[in-house]
Amino acid sequence: MTATSPSPKSSASAAGVKVRVNRLVLYTVLVVITGLFLGPFGWLVVSGLKTQAELASSPVRWLPEHIQWHNFTDAFHQIDFLGYARNSLVIALVYATLVTLSSAWVGFGFARLNAPGKKTLFGVLLGSMMLPQLVTLLPTYLIFAELGMVDTYWPWVLWGLSSAPYLVFLFRQFFAGLPRELEEAAIVDGCGYTRMFWRIFLPQSWPVVSASFIIAFTWTWGDYIAPQLLLSSDRTTLAVAIMSAYNTPAGQPVPELQAAASVMYVVPILLIFLVAQRGFVAGMSTSGLK
Repeated sequence: MTATSPSPKSSASAAGVKVRVNRLVLYTVLVVITGLFLGPFGWLVVSGLKTQAELASSPVRWLPEHIQWHNFTDAFHQIDFLGYARNSLVIALVYATLVTLSSAWVGFGFARLNAPGKKTLFGVLLGSMMLPQLVTLLPTYLIFAELGMVDTYWPWVLWGLSSAPYLVFLFRQFFAGLPRELEEAAIVDGCGYTRMFWRIFLPQSWPVVSASFIIAFTWTWGDYIAPQLLLSSDRTTLAVAIMSAYNTPAGQPVPELQAAASVMYVVPILLIFLVAQRGFVAGMSTSGLK
């Protein structure tokens, strides 16, 4: 008897089935992970459409009996929603812009300049990423209080000018991967490092700039502790107002209005990410490549 080898047609068919099975498994895993990430936001939206009794009911009511669309309008009009949103937007834009530029400048120095102790300083910078914000917040508050900067936006300006370690790391990794010939050609043409940064390196780093801006904007837009500590009720941000301003005359929180306001609070971040999604993903993927 002679052994018969499988025909090319059957081998191709088996390979096609294997590819389809692998794709089905991959898509199933991705759908499950997406559901896990979107689940809390979906529950927040549903909570914003319930009554207070439905939110407090036991066992849990998964869906509202009658959709309460007026929760969103009530949440918008009960407080100065646009005023608090404007405060958050100003702080987030100022901080995100300044910290992106300052982090890019520091990352450029670590990537392209040679100086004694550069590696040690970079290690100290990375080590500072392990310090939680609460450790440094109280000393920072005391410094700002002594300088008379409490209840102003100057703390976020100074924080932005001081750069952020994680963003410095992103820019350093990106700039270190650019060809050395760019720097050498610029030096031959009489270009100094300052002009080299603004005219050559920064324009090529737009993916990282986009990622850095979105990360910094999200940090500041979602920050609760620093505005609560440094700003008065008139200058405070939307995050603080949502947690403290929706109360009954007896001082009890109104959870359905807080949930509806939280949905409106998250929408700007989602829009910014959707608009700059390609640059954000490209920046995060290219910063770690040589």
